[in-house]
Amino acid sequence: MLKRRRLPKPTEGELELLRVLWDRGSATVRELYDEVNVTRPLGYTSVLKLLQIMAEKGLVTRTQDGRAHIYEAARTQQETTDQLLKDLSQRLFAGSAAQLAMHALAMEPASAEELKEIRALIARREKSK
Repeated sequence: MLKRRRLPKPTEGELELLRVLWDRGSATVRELYDEVNVTRPLGYTSVLKLLQIMAEKGLVTRTQDGRAHIYEAARTQQETTDQLLKDLSQRLFAGSAAQLAMHALAMEPASAEELKEIRALIARREKSK
C-alpha cells in the first residue's frame, strides 16, 4: 500500500467546510455558503477564498461543471481524523494513543454506549496480539 503524503492541518474554518463536504460528498461554493450560513454568518467571498486556499493546500479538489466549480474533500473524514489525532498524540503524549484516550475520557464523560464500544475495541486489540 502506498503511503499518502501528509496534508497540512486544516484550520477551524477549513474543517467547517470539510465537514459539509464529507456529509454531502461534493458541493459548489454557493451550496457551501448556504450550508455554513445556517449556523453562522459568513460572506460568499470568504467561503470562495477559503476554498481556493484549501485547493492550493491540497485539502480539496475542484472540478468545473459549466461555470460552477464543484469541490470535494481530498481525504476522507477518517483519514483526516487519524492524521490529526496522530499529530496530537505525538506532540502531547509522545505518541501514546493510550495516554491520549485516557486523557480524553478523563475530560469528558462517555455514555454507556461509547464505553461499550471502547470495551469492544480493547477486546479486539487484545485478540489480535
